[in-house]
Amino acid sequence: MTLGPSRERLQAALGEAVERLLATRNEQGFWEGRLSSSAVATATAVSALSVAGQEEDRPLVEGGVAWLLRTQNQDGGWGDTPDSPSNLATTLLAVSGLRLAEGLTRGKLAGKEQATARAEAYLTAVAGGTEQERIAALQAAYGEDRTFAVPILLNCALAGLVSWRALPGLPFELAVLPGSWYRFLRLPVVSYALPALIAVGLVIHQRNPSGNPLVRLVRGPVVGRVLRRLAGLQPESGGFLEATPLTAFVAMSLAAYGRRAGSLLPRCLSFLRASVREDGSWPIDSNLSIWVTAGALRALEACGHLPEEETERTRRWLEQRQYRRVHPFTSAAPGGWGWTHLPGAVPDADDTAGALLCLAQTGRTETVRAGVGWLLALQNADGGWPTFCRGWGRLPFDRSCPDLTAHAVRALLASRLRVPGLGRRIERALERGFAYLARNQREDGAWVPLWFGNQHAPRQENPVLGTARVLLAYAASQPDASEALRGVEFLAHAQNADGGWGGANSVVSSVEETAQAVVALAHWRQQQRVEEAVGRGAEYLVGRVEDGTWLRPAPIGLYFARLWYAEEMYPLSWTVAALARAAQTEPFGRASVYLA
Repeated sequence: MTLGPSRERLQAALGEAVERLLATRNEQGFWEGRLSSSAVATATAVSALSVAGQEEDRPLVEGGVAWLLRTQNQDGGWGDTPDSPSNLATTLLAVSGLRLAEGLTRGKLAGKEQATARAEAYLTAVAGGTEQERIAALQAAYGEDRTFAVPILLNCALAGLVSWRALPGLPFELAVLPGSWYRFLRLPVVSYALPALIAVGLVIHQRNPSGNPLVRLVRGPVVGRVLRRLAGLQPESGGFLEATPLTAFVAMSLAAYGRRAGSLLPRCLSFLRASVREDGSWPIDSNLSIWVTAGALRALEACGHLPEEETERTRRWLEQRQYRRVHPFTSAAPGGWGWTHLPGAVPDADDTAGALLCLAQTGRTETVRAGVGWLLALQNADGGWPTFCRGWGRLPFDRSCPDLTAHAVRALLASRLRVPGLGRRIERALERGFAYLARNQREDGAWVPLWFGNQHAPRQENPVLGTARVLLAYAASQPDASEALRGVEFLAHAQNADGGWGGANSVVSSVEETAQAVVALAHWRQQQRVEEAVGRGAEYLVGRVEDGTWLRPAPIGLYFARLWYAEEMYPLSWTVAALARAAQTEPFGRASVYLA
């Protein structure tokens, strides 16, 4: 007997989910979404505005401080989102922000002393009470990757929490070299962190210059050139990558550096002023409009609830977001898409694949050809796909990863008949991509994603979501492969007693992870056990729609430097996609995987 909701309840829940998803579409025909407010973003914005010290920003600083005080956890620390457990890095940033805010607010911050005392107790409990102990704990958390660790220490030094001599230098002088060289230089920061490498490196060089006279001799004459390089990376909005923390780290560094920054600092401050929310907080990034629009469009197409003329309008919007020129930030060739339509985005593998899945079947030959060529050129030597730059393989967020590789594989599969002349390259890329996926499957059948996690799972990984994403690639081409069947077995085994899925076995269920599991497993529902798992998963989702709890997003997203976020669009579009799949009574054809 099939377990699951009645046909009537399933259709009613699907109708409500579709209606809610359509209601969030804006007048321009796309979805902007809404990222959760972030203690990291708010703390760093407060610090940057405080160091810049402009009187007009005092209300923003006071509002940010008030939000931080309201969202402090019971244990005295802060997590990345209001629904996140406390962690060392975010708490250090919050305490730094509170201290730096005293200058601009003239010390009039009610409750700050008590909050700081509680935070100090938390820091002592998790990292020790001395500067050396806390720095060691922070460095242990990030290992050799200085992308986030050194800017955090800079923020702490500006607030007087650590001494300047404790800060390791950053080789900002390397920014004057051609971008094509960076993959060979073994930089201590990931590819997207070049603005921080420059700005943070400059102020550390000023306050704590290297003891090596040769290094000082090299760095001194290139300051003007690296500042010009930084200016060339800054988008019109002023926000580097549209990211509040990255922009704030650059801003506080330039403000502390105090000279030769030109218009860089004012434009950073303008971005921070423009991106604050009414409650005094800042999100981690402006939005993920291209990412969430592609997901929403595919979900609605899967259930046929968006009129063709409206679908075409959204497709045109996506097509117009394709980069037509070499990107100044990463020197990426034309043809890719970034995560947002705003000027700070950078083309990446995930968003390019998502856009291609929406456009590949629509006859846009030149657009699709450019996107496919971009993906083919990005594939790493190991057969996998990285996020931004080919060949950057040493630090985590520049390596190949299963979730991006599977998404790129799906995009190539959907596009290969639309791009005559690229067939051999595509087939070779697919062969190498599947080989990479096979090599990186865990013994239990799961794959671990890079850009998603679960705060309650072992090592904060999310093998449920990672496996679901990879299985869609196998469903489109190799549904009977042993790797696919092992992945299906893992997902079926990971289902919780309530019918939902969490990030891993026995982790509390969420709407997002359940929806992703249902969409993936629906392609193997000819198996009785899988059919029952899909039904139970659909029952879980229908129940969440009926009681209204499906609308609260879970912080499963990982942003740059493993910063957690929640996105309000995820439960909406993913639930629509899952219920649309569950409403079908037969396994899907391979073409349907492109709409998941």
